[in-house]
Amino acid sequence: MGASETDRKLRKARLIFYEDDVERINKALENYQNLSKSRCNMLIDVEGHPVTQVGSTEGINLETIAALVAASFAATKEVAKILGEAEFSSLTHQGKHESIQLSLVGERTILATIFDSEETTIGMVMFYTKELVEKLAGIFAEIANRKDLKQGVFEPMEDMESVIDDLFGDV
Repeated sequence: MGASETDRKLRKARLIFYEDDVERINKALENYQNLSKSRCNMLIDVEGHPVTQVGSTEGINLETIAALVAASFAATKEVAKILGEAEFSSLTHQGKHESIQLSLVGERTILATIFDSEETTIGMVMFYTKELVEKLAGIFAEIANRKDLKQGVFEPMEDMESVIDDLFGDV
């Protein structure tokens, strides 16, 4: 499938989030954060746009992390194909102090969970992530099947390419 055909399919599948949708999503994220003892949880569109976040984001540039998370997930999708998988549904980057768990939610969003390795374990995060992903997938299915279209509250802040260009410059 060519890039332009993929772009058309993504635009067609784009979700519109209303204020009450974001409130439901945030409530689910907050519950997950309490259970997993994570520091911050972000929902990111696969194109690299932050949708919403809960928790402490001190010292984190949300637009940059969102763009890089989406790019990381896109690169890993290609690795999965090489290995004979359609895609990987989760990635973990474990650091000495801070770690991040990335989980695909449906086909359009990525859950990024940032956690302190001393406060929680990857096992706790993965255990509670499965339940959250199912809950969010249900919310997204309702949104996708909604018949009433009104003005949504989620507008992409910047495209991923411009954020990466700002970060690394035109290479």
